[in-house]
Amino acid sequence: MSENALVVFVKHPRPGAVKTRLAAAIGAEAAALLYRALAEHVLEATTPSPGEYERLVFFDPPESLPATRAWLPGVRLMAQSGDDLGARMADAFARAFARGARRVAIVGTDAPGVSRATVREALSALDAADVVIGPAADGGYYLIALRAPQPELFSGIEWSTPSVREQTLARAAAAGLSPRELAPLRDVDSLDDLRAEWPAVRGLLGDREELRDAIVAFLGAPPRG
Repeated sequence: MSENALVVFVKHPRPGAVKTRLAAAIGAEAAALLYRALAEHVLEATTPSPGEYERLVFFDPPESLPATRAWLPGVRLMAQSGDDLGARMADAFARAFARGARRVAIVGTDAPGVSRATVREALSALDAADVVIGPAADGGYYLIALRAPQPELFSGIEWSTPSVREQTLARAAAAGLSPRELAPLRDVDSLDDLRAEWPAVRGLLGDREELRDAIVAFLGAPPRG
């Protein structure tokens, strides 16, 4: 195990189980295809160069292993474990550190701006900080990195609210942990997010022209020329 590790949280892109807020606007099938494109982009963008860090992909739900393996062949997969997001992240950190890592970062697959450079910056920042957070525009975070397990950071948080980052930093302060924040990025969770990130997201859709045109119709953006 490398002393640096990146954990990427993914969900199997099943319609109705991912991007539910977006699905209410653009439909479950389109939302699942969009999530799949975002996840594939983040996985590509965070693929490490030799010696940078080991990447572990933690997937959910656990019973989707065969389908997830077929979707992401050759990727090291580990099932997420825990009753809520906080428990799953605490467990992932514990398992990564137990494998011998000394610095561990976790990212999701919702922020198209996440890259290898983001991960390297977060891991390097742990030389001078106990916890590194990449703040998301919605009040949460797109990345969190630690140099030791800190399960108290993930307990009692009101997940999926605008105060997630604030609550996490408060817990870090109470535990005497020194924080560092990266540049903010936007998760793509809502139609407003999709509209704001559309120039970046559009390029990720590849040859999915039907999906691209359907989203354009919902956004009220001009059709591609």
